[in-house]
Amino acid sequence: MAGIPLYFVDLQDDLDDFGFEDYGPDCESMRISAFLDIPGQDNLTPLARLEKYAFSDNIFNRQIIARGLLDVLRDFSSTEDDFLTVMEIVVRLSEDAEPTVRTELMEQVPQITIFLQESRPQFPRAFSEYLLPILVRYLTDPNNQVRKASQEALLILLEQDLIDQSDLENKVCPILLELSAPDNDDEYKVEAVNIICKMISMLGRQTVEQMLLPRFCDLCSDSKLFQVRKVCAANFGDVCSAVGQEATEKFLIPKFLELCSDSAWGMRKVCAECFMAVSYTTSSEVRRTKLSPLFINLISDPCRWVRQTAFQSLGPFISTFANPSSAGLYVKEDGTLSLRPPTDDLVTDSDAGDRAHCSSSENSDHFIKTNRSHPVSSNCEGSNGSFSNSGHVTCSPTIEDDGSHSQRPPAGPSADGRPADVFNSFLYWRSPLPDISEELDLLPVDESRKDCDLESESNPVCKSYMASSDIEKVLQSLQGHMDDPDVQAQVQVLSAALRAAELDSESPEEATSKESSQELEEAPSSVCTQCPSPTHQEQEEPNLASESPLSEDEPLLPIVSLQEEENHEEEIIKVQDVVPQPLLDQYLSMTDPVRAQTVDTEITKHCAYSLPGVALTLGRQNWHFLKDTYETLAADVQWKVRRTLAFSIHELAVILGDKLTAADLVPIFNGFLKDLDEVRIGVLKHLYDFLKLLHADMRREYLYQLQEFLTTDNIRNWRFRYELAEQLILILELYSPKDVYDYLRVIALTLCSDKVSEVRWISFKLIVAILRKFYANSENELGINFINELIVQFRHSSKWVGRQAFAFICQAVVQEECMPAEQFAAHLLPNLLSLASDPVPNVRVLLAKALKQTLLEKAYFTSLGNPHLDAVEKTVQAMQLDRDQDVRFFSTTEPKRHLRSTPLEQSVD
Repeated sequence: MAGIPLYFVDLQDDLDDFGFEDYGPDCESMRISAFLDIPGQDNLTPLARLEKYAFSDNIFNRQIIARGLLDVLRDFSSTEDDFLTVMEIVVRLSEDAEPTVRTELMEQVPQITIFLQESRPQFPRAFSEYLLPILVRYLTDPNNQVRKASQEALLILLEQDLIDQSDLENKVCPILLELSAPDNDDEYKVEAVNIICKMISMLGRQTVEQMLLPRFCDLCSDSKLFQVRKVCAANFGDVCSAVGQEATEKFLIPKFLELCSDSAWGMRKVCAECFMAVSYTTSSEVRRTKLSPLFINLISDPCRWVRQTAFQSLGPFISTFANPSSAGLYVKEDGTLSLRPPTDDLVTDSDAGDRAHCSSSENSDHFIKTNRSHPVSSNCEGSNGSFSNSGHVTCSPTIEDDGSHSQRPPAGPSADGRPADVFNSFLYWRSPLPDISEELDLLPVDESRKDCDLESESNPVCKSYMASSDIEKVLQSLQGHMDDPDVQAQVQVLSAALRAAELDSESPEEATSKESSQELEEAPSSVCTQCPSPTHQEQEEPNLASESPLSEDEPLLPIVSLQEEENHEEEIIKVQDVVPQPLLDQYLSMTDPVRAQTVDTEITKHCAYSLPGVALTLGRQNWHFLKDTYETLAADVQWKVRRTLAFSIHELAVILGDKLTAADLVPIFNGFLKDLDEVRIGVLKHLYDFLKLLHADMRREYLYQLQEFLTTDNIRNWRFRYELAEQLILILELYSPKDVYDYLRVIALTLCSDKVSEVRWISFKLIVAILRKFYANSENELGINFINELIVQFRHSSKWVGRQAFAFICQAVVQEECMPAEQFAAHLLPNLLSLASDPVPNVRVLLAKALKQTLLEKAYFTSLGNPHLDAVEKTVQAMQLDRDQDVRFFSTTEPKRHLRSTPLEQSVD
């Protein structure tokens, strides 16, 4: 009733005609029921008066009634008769000929429905019997504004889960199917498609598959309206997630192929935008065989806008190939990378980061869906959102790993009686070594070999050729397992044996000429004159003797093994089976300057932004594919590209591990430290996260460079120094107390003297953290030396700001209890109490706060036997007689505190 005078200033005049004509359209806060309760000359009851105005000839009266229906229901629906009367008025009002009245009514439907559900449970069928028919009827209203209001109301009710499943299937879905029929009006059809696409993600899977999915597939093939197909394409990813993998591959993927080949370039562009969402709900086989070639076509599209969108979605699409069993990393719910699976049922050794393995398909699902919502990218760069910046976490089916390097061990107990799930490095972390004994026995031997065997005893050259041929075939059988260290060791041994056999096959004359020759430009070929010439592949086998001269004292085995190992490494570099190679090649080409001219001027930024996700997908074993691209991006002329890399370099370090980080990322990290402030801030925000991944020796080298962060391009950029102080508080745990005293102490003291108060206050917390570091590690001498330096620099400062800072530091030290109370009383308390005679009132005010609000609240200083209690009380009593009013106030009574602020923040205020 309190709001009535604001609305009814001339109430008696308004009662003359019992209308709302003089109140204007801005009366949003008026309670209609309050007016209905006022007795008038008509002698009508409130509900009768409501009915009178609801069907008044004045349009504005009817609008006000429609707008105030929620208030009417609150006040006049306690009994069943009153409630039914109001609902009948609502139904009659819904048939009003004025569109604005119908629009006002429909806008109140969601609020009325929520009120009925929460406050009127005695009328459970009110919405279904009265309001839902109105909403469904308004979906076909001839007025566009009314239809829009009904569509919005329907979506709100679906989001709040206020419509029963039976009502959806029997009342809502049939009208939507009718509106989206091929022979219906185009405008109605487009609106119905929008609602269907949004409803699919809110309904149950069975309802969608039975009622809406067939119509959605038909609409995707609508050849008449481009807008219908475009709406379907824009929502294709959500529809795929709603129906699941089986229905997606059976019904939706064929339609998606059609949409991606649509004649309208706008359609293909929309398909490129939702490609990642579609890929997440398909199996690995479909993704590799159908979607990958389709995406290559979009990248090569004749329209530049399609190519631009496709390249922007390329990194996210590649990320859908990720598998935790091959990547060895897991994304937690908060978006951070973890070296171990969420379930700690696997025992890992010191190299767990390189061998993290998925223990179940559930972990694989968790990795995929979390990677979708928290992509590994520059996640702290503010507006530069990652490629899945929406943050939606949706369930997606398990993406199987196609790589042979991540095969799981067979189920069941092992041969030696151990359970199958017990950690075994041989089973879990490499493909089983092939059994080649039977293959050696079954090797075909031709007639020429038989002839050579007959004369092998008399001709050692031919015998050596036979051994060389067998060894070469064994080496060929091991080529598919070169990613395993043990296989590489076997290859080295076999390579040495092959070399020895080749040396044995040389004739005495050839050996004599090789020893006497000073320049070995061409090595004589080892040919058995009585045996057929080797195959073409054997002829192309590199001969070490032709590449470098050998002395008699130089060992042959290590050199030959190294040569063979390099050859095998070259073969490994050319092959990876995680991502289809054409996709990876297109991604690597995003740094090509030609792409910036023909596709997008910011294509390198998109490449940089999605690079951590691509690296996580490929795994650290395939980092060599991305190394050159990363170095090119790190040297890009656009600072935005380098800034993106700087914000994500700590995540990339987790992906690559300590060895690759030290070799490939540390030089780039060092370059970022000397870059523009816009780039340096990306490194600085995650400085602790990066340094903790380095070895102690390499981490210690950055102690000399931390002071460079105090220098900025713009001295007014105080947030840069504020971020430095925050990072130093975290970095303290990475270094020894001696290193903290020698290097970080100087930076902390400099920040405490900053011109900006925000920087000084965060730096005081850094001082407290340093003292805690010293005394927690029993480095009392370092702590005392640091305290003496604080006294000299701040207590005896010529500026009152410095002396005030000393009082605040002392208060923070007591509040946080970072050092023993005895040490504080011996070294800091006398200097703190001496500030009572400071000539500046602001210093004395902060001293009064420190003593009254913090020091005297600690049991150590208030105990009767404390020798320092008398000095503290005398200081407080003297300040209660201070000439400054504020000092007397804060030293006499404790001021009121804000509920949400800490004592330290109150002191600062």
